[in-house]
Amino acid sequence: MANIENRKSIALDISGKNYLSWVLDVKLHLSAKKLRHTIDEDNAASNEERATALIFLRHHIDDDLKYEYLTVENPLELWQNLNDRFEHLKAVVLPKPLND
Repeated sequence: MANIENRKSIALDISGKNYLSWVLDVKLHLSAKKLRHTIDEDNAASNEERATALIFLRHHIDDDLKYEYLTVENPLELWQNLNDRFEHLKAVVLPKPLND
């Protein structure tokens, strides 16, 4: 059986073109590592959990994004910043259905 850990995850592109799939991959990975709560509001994550999640997030974003958010030290804050930046792409990619 192939080791899931060894699968190369794609970094979030600075254009956000792969944002939707990146979000799903990150949520799944953090859930598998029991770190999903680190990107939830009002979480009680330990410093070690936050550091581990932040390392993962930073490792999976474009270098220019990494530089732009260099001073962010909390995974929730980084997650929210990226969401604020790219959330609008969901409306472009997933338009609401037309009413008949």
